[in-house]
Amino acid sequence: MCRSIKPLYNFDPPASDLEVYAASLQFVRKISGYQTPSKANEAAFQAAVEEVASAARRLLDTLVTTAEPRSREAELVKARERSAKRFGSKPDAGG
Repeated sequence: MCRSIKPLYNFDPPASDLEVYAASLQFVRKISGYQTPSKANEAAFQAAVEEVASAARRLLDTLVTTAEPRSREAELVKARERSAKRFGSKPDAGG
């Protein structure tokens, strides 16, 4: 699956419509093979993104859990740690 599609469920604050749309766009890009569709396919592509986003939002709104909401900051730290472990640490490129 697309590595750029991140889990959106059980965060505080909940996933925004923009986050759901971005994940839906990535999904449709992946399955269609288009980064940007041709003019002939643009309407179908956009309709698919909107349908996937709608289904994703319904899913996120109806899932239930007893787990504590996750923190985006804590998940980012975990992702960086996994990346460093997998690829090795990179020095800061700052000045």
